[in-house]
Amino acid sequence: MKTIVTIIFIIFLGITAQAQTADTDVKAEIVEMTIVTETTYELNLEAKTEVARLYKFKNSKIKKELNFSTKANKPKMA
Repeated sequence: MKTIVTIIFIIFLGITAQAQTADTDVKAEIVEMTIVTETTYELNLEAKTEVARLYKFKNSKIKKELNFSTKANKPKMA
């Protein structure tokens, strides 16, 4: 009984999907693009200084993630 109702439901959905007609005509907008024939490259040779951060607090998120320990590292009682 359940399979018959499911088949009828699927057929009903298929029929209603085919019965809908789209009367509106969709027109695509044309976009004109130009072709670039020349490319220029700029080379910046300035020295960049990068700053490393030092975390003062023990509860810092970075330190917690770097000092992770797995469950296999914990001692077990025999």
